[in-house]
Amino acid sequence: MAFERVIPKRKREYAERLNYYLDNYEQAITIGVNNVGSKTLALQRKRLRPRDIHVLMGKNTIIRKVLNLRASRFEEEGKMKQMQNTLNMIEMVEGNCGFIFLPKNESIAKVRDELTSDKVQTAAKAGVEAPDTVIVPAGPTGQDPSQTSFFQALDIPTKINRGQVEIVSDVKLITKGEKVGRSAAELLVMLNIKPFYYGITVNHVYDKGEVYPADVLDISPSDVASAFNNGVREVAALCLALNYPTAASVPHSIMDAYKNMLALGLGCGSYTWENLEKVKTILADPSAFMSAAAPSGGAPAAGGTAAAAAVTCLRLTYLHTSLLHQVATRCRPHSASSHPRRPWHLSSPRGAVHSKGSE
Repeated sequence: MAFERVIPKRKREYAERLNYYLDNYEQAITIGVNNVGSKTLALQRKRLRPRDIHVLMGKNTIIRKVLNLRASRFEEEGKMKQMQNTLNMIEMVEGNCGFIFLPKNESIAKVRDELTSDKVQTAAKAGVEAPDTVIVPAGPTGQDPSQTSFFQALDIPTKINRGQVEIVSDVKLITKGEKVGRSAAELLVMLNIKPFYYGITVNHVYDKGEVYPADVLDISPSDVASAFNNGVREVAALCLALNYPTAASVPHSIMDAYKNMLALGLGCGSYTWENLEKVKTILADPSAFMSAAAPSGGAPAAGGTAAAAAVTCLRLTYLHTSLLHQVATRCRPHSASSHPRRPWHLSSPRGAVHSKGSE
């Protein structure tokens, strides 16, 4: 005789609550509550409930079971998008965690900051993983000389000063990520040091079907713009090296071409245009340009630095101009009979020795 499994009422009620929140909320975050007291969670519930933000804690096995059943139901109904969104939430369930469901008008980043800002200072407990490195400062400890052997067991240099034990130098007692030893925990209690701060942490974010780590919330628009600019520069450099024009490299190519035009214009004395005249004026008297760009009062500012940089750039352009001008003046046409395969060639400098077969 087969017996049907009876699901406890509390589990059925939990599944109903979880499904209700999933049906009515498109935003959710998972929180880590390691070393967080029940009183802290109760205060957070009370503070968030008036804003229609709900906290739901539970065992990971029950949460995964409810999500898998929900995904199967969506698959049977042909709702493949909802099924995939539900499966994405399963990867959010890990460790000692819970769900917080937010309405559309609430900002996930602001709620995350509110939750993580509330931390409680606690003493170190033996066997727990240290969230931070603990350094015991040098100085008097208030302990009588009979406790010297306890400090020696931990390799802490001490001395007796005015009837009490004094630590000679700072000592690294606990390393971040390692488990706290029993002796280290007892020493911190003896010295009345509470080194750790515990609070709620935000692990993952669920936003309209997308799941991503909470660290993504720390990315600002300026970070995105900086990364995009770096990518564009890399693309432009590659395209310029390959001589392959693209939207990223064409502005640089146009600027280089205009620099070549300025160089040729400076080399040609009979031809000029408006912008070229400005360049000639600046190159003729750079000090006047710098004094005009400097702020009143003679105080150095960013304007003077920019002016100096502009003058330096123009000087480099002038050197580039001089080189092209020398090349242009030394190039001369020759008849096809003397040089049938090289109608244009670079003439030899003055005083150069020609071989007999060079003519």
